[in-house]
Order: sequence, then structure tokens, then C-alpha cells
Amino acid sequence: MKQLVMLVLIAMLFAGCASGPRRNTDQESLSYLDYAGEPIRGFTSFRLQSWRPLSRNRLVLWAGVNEAYLVTIWDGCPDLQFANAIHVSSTGSQITTFDHVGVGRDRCPISEIRPINIRQMKADRAADAASR
Repeated sequence: MKQLVMLVLIAMLFAGCASGPRRNTDQESLSYLDYAGEPIRGFTSFRLQSWRPLSRNRLVLWAGVNEAYLVTIWDGCPDLQFANAIHVSSTGSQITTFDHVGVGRDRCPISEIRPINIRQMKADRAADAASR
């Protein structure tokens, strides 16, 4: 009986360790990619609102409520998915493909920037939710 109780406690301990913070899935990354436009050289942002890592080399930068950009960086930033904070270099208020994303001590050059049609994405999600 004591062994059974001990096994149940150990199983619960391992189950608790396995459930950590939710990480973004490839499906979420594809969702943003579906609404991304053609690559652009850069965009103007006086202050970034937020950011969201999608994968090891992709993140979304939010410049406003309905203004977001899918940024692809060179594949040299393994800590991007687990970072608590990032720094985006810019010249004045322009963020371009000549800039980089700082993650910890790593400097990850930006290789591509695509605007995301957030309004269309929100409308499609609302329509999908209404049809359920």
C-alpha cells in the first residue's frame, strides 16, 4: 500500500513538472504567416507595443493595436522562444532589415519583415468563432 501511494505521488510530481508555460506552436506561426504580406524593407515605429516569439527565427512585433509585423531573423538566436525581453535596434524610428533583435547577449540580424493584416485575421477568427 505504501508503495502504491509513493508511486502515485511520484507520478503527480512528474506530471506537475511536465506542465510548464504554454509555448507557441507551429500552427500559430502558420496562422500569422497566412496573413503576412509581401516583404518590405522596414517600418516606422516610435515605440513597439509588444512582441511575441513564434519560433526560433520568427517573431511578431506589435507597433499598434492593428499594426503588426512578422519578423524573420537569421537562424542564430536559439534563446528567442524563451526570452523574457528583447531589444530591437533602429535608426531613429525606422526598423529595417539592416537592424537586429537583441536577445540576451545575442545579436540576431533581421532578414525579412512582412506586414500582417491584423484586421483581416481578427475578422476571420470572429467569423470562425461565430460559426461554431
